[in-house]
Amino acid sequence: MKRIVILVTLAALFVGATVCLADSPQMGTWKLNEAKSKFSPGAAKNHTVVYEDSGDSIKVTVDGVDGGGAATHNEWTGKFNGRFYAVTGDATSDMRSYRKINNRTLALTAKKGGKVTLTGRIVVSANGKIRTVTTNGKNSKGKWVTNRAVYDKQ
Repeated sequence: MKRIVILVTLAALFVGATVCLADSPQMGTWKLNEAKSKFSPGAAKNHTVVYEDSGDSIKVTVDGVDGGGAATHNEWTGKFNGRFYAVTGDATSDMRSYRKINNRTLALTAKKGGKVTLTGRIVVSANGKIRTVTTNGKNSKGKWVTNRAVYDKQ
């Protein structure tokens, strides 16, 4: 009897560990699909976004263009726990927070100098191939605008 209990306990432990260690659907390389996206005039566009493991954290690397067409590159390393972590290379934010809502959805908030400059929601489709990012942020005139960027998994 003890043997069965031990085997069942070990099996449950291995299944639990496998489920916990499974990659988030957010992970990987995402390329912007401009045809399916909707941007306000002069909005920045992130052409490539990469989510990768970095020790016990997540590293997000973003390459794109600003509203004037100049190349941009920024990086964030942290956890999807709702806390703010430093951003490097982003002119519009110095801190960013991701909060896991469910397995396929993240809430995003960016701050510059302690003030919120962007909020958004990141949703990965059920098949894991499409990522939709809906953001509300301030444009160059200080007016809040909404953008919807659609990405294809690479």
